[in-house]
Amino acid sequence: MENGSTIRKDLELLGLKEIEGLKYFYCPLLSVIYLGILIMSIVIVFVVLTNPILHEPMYILICNLALNGIFGSSAFFPKLLMDLLTSTKTISRDGCLAQAWFVNVYAYLEIMTFAGMAYDRFLAVCHPLQYAILMTSAKVIKALINCSLVLFILLLVSILLTMRLPLCGTQIKNVFCDNMSIFILACTDTTVNNIYGIIMIIVLTGFFTSIIVFSYAHIYIVCLRLSKESRQKAMHTLGTHLINFSLFFLGFMFMAIRHRLGTINLPVSGHVGLSMPSFLIPPLMNPLVFGVRTEALKSKMVLPFKMKKIK
Repeated sequence: MENGSTIRKDLELLGLKEIEGLKYFYCPLLSVIYLGILIMSIVIVFVVLTNPILHEPMYILICNLALNGIFGSSAFFPKLLMDLLTSTKTISRDGCLAQAWFVNVYAYLEIMTFAGMAYDRFLAVCHPLQYAILMTSAKVIKALINCSLVLFILLLVSILLTMRLPLCGTQIKNVFCDNMSIFILACTDTTVNNIYGIIMIIVLTGFFTSIIVFSYAHIYIVCLRLSKESRQKAMHTLGTHLINFSLFFLGFMFMAIRHRLGTINLPVSGHVGLSMPSFLIPPLMNPLVFGVRTEALKSKMVLPFKMKKIK
């Protein structure tokens, strides 16, 4: 078009230019991380699905967290690795929109699952006698399916609102696409997109975060009444969970608000460095923190190796 707007023109990922000089360092590193995520997550999913004794609320949530780790990392790592290997720095508009939807779905499913795990622990610690009634496997599966469907639809609407916009800019300050990085390139007014995005952040993120804060605050209060040994063990577990969630949440919030902070002018390396941890750390650490360190799950994971040793 003569006015400079574009519908099909490829978009440029500026973050790829930043890290291209070290691609022979990043490619092996990112490949190992991605492979580690896949192996550990697939093992956890397989163990939970094939062991009826693990068909309980917490293990179902851990399994969902592992599945989401596979989903999120697969929306990020394969294209990044391919771009680095082929020195590609562009992505089609449709491909960018698709990746933005996958990235958003991963982020909201992650915080949803963290909220479910926090609430499960709250009921187990604060209402142990009612736990078996309030938290059943059927209720957890139903809640996960229903919440996921709602998130899919709400996030699809967000992408459709962006899809209708003609774009004048073509440069994205990252190594991957997210929704806001696309619609800020629009030639026309994006008030509707901004309002919809803010409502999503306030309502969905606020709701899930409130559950997490409420649950862990009450668990902390209960921990104070325990014996010193029990309290230290509980606080260590609680702290580990919160650190893992915080690492994800900081990256998630940065991506959600970075372009809304118009007065902050971060270099491209800052955008890359602050947004990538959400795809690197949680999917890699979740299987270790919530899987390997969970005694019942760990025992099932190492059982085949013990049996092989006995033979």
